[in-house]
Amino acid sequence: FLIITLSVCDSMSDIKNNISMFSGFYKKTVDERINILKEYANLTDEDISILKSTGSLAMETSNRMVENCIGNIHIPLGLATNFKINGKYYVVPMAIEEPSVIAAASKAAKLTLPSGFKVEADEPVMRGQIQIMNTQKNAEILIDAHESEIEARMKEYAKGMEKYGGGYKRYLVRRAEYKPDILLFEFFVNVSNAMGANTINTIAEKIAPYLEEITGGKVRLRILTNLSTERMVNVRATWKKDVIGVDGVNGVYDGYIFALSDIYRATTNNKGIMNGIDAVALATGNDWRAIEAGAHAYASLSGRYKPLAKYKINENGDLEGYLAMPLAVATVGGATSTLKTAKLSRKILGVTSSKELAMVMSAVGLANNFAALYALSTEGIQRGHMKLHSRNIAVMAGAKTPDEIDNVSRLLNQRRNYSVEFAKSILEEIRAEQRAKHKQEME
Repeated sequence: FLIITLSVCDSMSDIKNNISMFSGFYKKTVDERINILKEYANLTDEDISILKSTGSLAMETSNRMVENCIGNIHIPLGLATNFKINGKYYVVPMAIEEPSVIAAASKAAKLTLPSGFKVEADEPVMRGQIQIMNTQKNAEILIDAHESEIEARMKEYAKGMEKYGGGYKRYLVRRAEYKPDILLFEFFVNVSNAMGANTINTIAEKIAPYLEEITGGKVRLRILTNLSTERMVNVRATWKKDVIGVDGVNGVYDGYIFALSDIYRATTNNKGIMNGIDAVALATGNDWRAIEAGAHAYASLSGRYKPLAKYKINENGDLEGYLAMPLAVATVGGATSTLKTAKLSRKILGVTSSKELAMVMSAVGLANNFAALYALSTEGIQRGHMKLHSRNIAVMAGAKTPDEIDNVSRLLNQRRNYSVEFAKSILEEIRAEQRAKHKQEME
């Protein structure tokens, strides 16, 4: 009993020490926070230099963007090529650490040429939701009786969007599907080139007291929804059998049918789509978490989780691919305006609106889905992936110079053995040969 008590006391002491060490952490400078962290986690000088490596994002900017900032994290930024979308060519910045995604998107896009991708997108309308509890039984009628005043207020609250081509659109009232005592007031605003979260949430908070007054109820949540079904994109492309082969056409189609009939496969299938979309979102400073939430909810709207992209074999035997999904993205506001790399990525893309950016993202998503299904159903996903990953394995094995990395990577690909241990043995062979050659030259 005594030992257990001492252990509990020690544990409580540790908790108090940790709390004390990080007390007021948010008030500290970044350097002060790093010094505290250095002591707490036994960080080395090399660890500290990694934290202080700022790249294109100044530490003072990071410190304004997030709480308790201690540094920046860096993700590779690459370019996907060959994208022709609605007759316009794009090179697409993608921020991602996975080796094969950019190469796969570029290859899939090239295989659609000369036609490329055809994309349509809705106007950037976002939905806000206000939850009203304990309302009078005739609350819906009371709201409709005050329609003109509600409309006037909503237009005024959203007036700031009008100069950008947006503004308030409409509202509706409904009962929550599984909880009829919850009244939902939902409204729609064209948010122009913004993602719209701040605009929608601000309007929701402004109108909430008036709705309480009308209905006699209590407002709880006032927030946008990330299931932005009023902001859909629809992209299609054709991969000709003469280009990808009959086996390629049938292989991709069979892979789609697999995803359509099995939720486990559908989940991984949709992850492949989001590989591309998230990478463009991250490169352009967009909220990929919101995009993910909307995408997967939309995939489940029928009551069963389904693949977001669909395929069919047309009368010519060619493969037609389609992708429809909600995509709320921005070219102004938030991180899109703060991050220098996000601004630069948009400049490289040459997009002029959130609608155009959504079109590009959807094309990349369909391209990555096709590429994954094509690889999986023919040569297998690992061959191409590991071929690109071989340079990383060479570095993991200890290769230092560009020549060492290239030679180890080449031999890994030749022998199709991608284990780190095998890479180490190759590296040792290369270095032994170099030592022998150097000794011979000296003699």
